[in-house]
Amino acid sequence: MGRTNPTYRDTLRGIEDRWRPYRQTLRRRNQPRFDQLFVYARDHADAAGMLNHDDRFAPLLMSIAIEQERRIDKLENRITELEDSTSPNGADH
Repeated sequence: MGRTNPTYRDTLRGIEDRWRPYRQTLRRRNQPRFDQLFVYARDHADAAGMLNHDDRFAPLLMSIAIEQERRIDKLENRITELEDSTSPNGADH
């Protein structure tokens, strides 16, 4: 017997395909950013598939938000490291 519901990865490919005209219309410099958002979504496809949410777009947005939050944390940590390395004797700011 075949599956009655597409996998989340199949759904994600469908969403990306539907957004392809938008991507193609973006300025060239923004197309890699658009592509990266779908990389984030694919990185969390296993969790999104387990959710089986009625709105198939909601897990995509949450996946992007999680990855952007991770990147913000990494950048904030890097800023702290750089500030500490430029402070005399590592003193507080």
